[in-house]
Amino acid sequence: MTKGELIAQVAGEAQIKKVEAEKALNAMIQVVTDALKKDGRLAMAGFGTFVVTERKAREGRNPQTGKPIKIPATKVVKFKPGKQLKDSVK
Repeated sequence: MTKGELIAQVAGEAQIKKVEAEKALNAMIQVVTDALKKDGRLAMAGFGTFVVTERKAREGRNPQTGKPIKIPATKVVKFKPGKQLKDSVK
C-alpha cells in the first residue's frame, strides 16, 4: 500500500476529505518522528512500539570487489508489533 492509497482509505473510513486525511497522516508522521528524536521510544497500545536503537560500527564487504569496508555506527528505528496487531494479522 502506498501513502496515497493509505490516505484514500483513511478518508473513506473516517468519512473526511482526502486533503484532511493527508494533513492528519502527515501530522501523525511528524509527531512520531519528534517523539523518537526526543525520547527514543513510542508505544501505541494495541498497535506496537517504535524504539530507536544504536547499531555498532562493523566491517562489511563490497559485493562487487570483495574488499572490506567500514560501516559506521548509526541509529535505527525498530518496530515491535503489539499483541492485538499480531493476532489480527494471523
